Amino acid sequence: MADTTGRTALRARGHRVTDALGGRRPTGTRHPLIAVAMVLPLAFLLAVVFGGWEAVVTQASSVVGMLGR
Repeated sequence: MADTTGRTALRARGHRVTDALGGRRPTGTRHPLIAVAMVLPLAFLLAVVFGGWEAVVTQASSVVGMLGR
């Protein structure tokens, strides 16, 4: 049998923090465009910093080539 005591305690602590900060818990999921808007700047930064820009361009051109067939 799995030990669920730890998860229950963490969940309870999270509810207490949420209640203390205003009592509003997020419901549902985030819109996909909002998720993309959050991820793209970080992805761009990581590609530039780590020199992966060429790999991104190569992969994108491969996808475009496959979609064009």
